[in-house]
Amino acid sequence: MEPLSPLVALSGGLLIGLAAALLLLLTGRVAGISGLFARATGIADTGPSRALAITFILGLPIGAWLVASFIRAPQIEVTSSLPLLIGAGLLVGFGTRLGNGCTSGHGVCGIGRLSPRSLAATGAFMGVGFLVVGLLRHVVGG
Repeated sequence: MEPLSPLVALSGGLLIGLAAALLLLLTGRVAGISGLFARATGIADTGPSRALAITFILGLPIGAWLVASFIRAPQIEVTSSLPLLIGAGLLVGFGTRLGNGCTSGHGVCGIGRLSPRSLAATGAFMGVGFLVVGLLRHVVGG
């Protein structure tokens, strides 16, 4: 599969930024997916209205479907075992609760607002990610 053109990639980034900026400007809330998901599912009682959170979360797969329909469907190949994927998902979920946010909240919205907490959180999860990949590929041999 050939890579997406720079224009398509730029358009996607601009749409993510526009959605995050509009949510912040119109509601005063950060577009953090883990927080919006928690609000949409009733795990969290604070944040934007539940209807807004549900709409935002439903828009994610709808947007992916539109991209796959009009631009191209991604080729996805899963090479890890199901238990490893489940464990990784649980660790990510734990990390988002522990870090009070995820890559969309801290990395996209927080860095854009120059939030010191988000700068530290993004540096921490990126650093740990680099470390884990380095260890797995070069020490463990995965």
